[in-house]
Amino acid sequence: MIKKNEFKSGYVALLGKPNVGKSTLLNYFLKQKLSIVCAKPQTTRQNILGIVNTDSCQIIFVDTPGVHHPKDVLGKNMLKQAVYAGNDADQTLVLLDAVSGITANDRMIFKIVKDRQKHSCLSWTAVLFNKIDLVKKNFALPLIDICRKELKADAYIPISARTGCNLDLVLENIIEHLPAGSAYYPLEQLTDKNERYIIAELIREQALEFCLEEVPHCVAVTVEAYQQRAGRKMLIRANIFVERSSQKMIIIGKNGAMLKQIGTAARQQIEDFLDQKIYLQLWVKVHTNWRKDKNFLEKLKST
Repeated sequence: MIKKNEFKSGYVALLGKPNVGKSTLLNYFLKQKLSIVCAKPQTTRQNILGIVNTDSCQIIFVDTPGVHHPKDVLGKNMLKQAVYAGNDADQTLVLLDAVSGITANDRMIFKIVKDRQKHSCLSWTAVLFNKIDLVKKNFALPLIDICRKELKADAYIPISARTGCNLDLVLENIIEHLPAGSAYYPLEQLTDKNERYIIAELIREQALEFCLEEVPHCVAVTVEAYQQRAGRKMLIRANIFVERSSQKMIIIGKNGAMLKQIGTAARQQIEDFLDQKIYLQLWVKVHTNWRKDKNFLEKLKST
């Protein structure tokens, strides 16, 4: 039994299909941007921790790749990470899309959660019906009734990660059901990822935004240089990888116009994140079928 005023801490896995709003939810709880957000599915490729600290608790949110049927090595790695996060978490938040309803990918997640419920002690599980700001009032109620029949959970809460609707209620429930324990991370730490990783992700986000239809999943980014220079702006040099020469030309654009747009937007995002001015250099390179290259994928993990 948790004593009054006893410190609490724990891991909370965010599970959901691609583009359901997990990263938007994490950024809301952190009150700043950590996970990149894009309208294109499968934007998140690695588990990323977002750490929320209060006087009484530490909540470690685990933003996971969207659960889907994988088609390549990258997709298989993404699915493994989502399953791993669900297995190790103290709590699980399952996000559903109130607009699309329950899909085959959602039922994959239900199976992950059910398997864990059978073989381990899952302390608390909530199903969050996201994007209720995009549907008619009370539209979520029939969906909740359907979900109750398919997945046993401790709470079923309609939310909007975009507007913040009911997220205070979600946070209150999370804190109430956290286990007692000391902090896992220093109280000033925001994430387990280093600055180079976040910078690479911010660049990739802008490439996806500006070339959304043309190059949906073939973009990868590595930061090759990250240097503080006395009396000058910080230098950041990054490579944008694609799989084909035609995709490289799309990223560069006519007379370099597209790459300039991507660079300008990415620089502003990075400067906001680092709270300092930077000089950003971007290069576009072709790495054929990198999504099937295990060595290249390992390099991306260590960026």
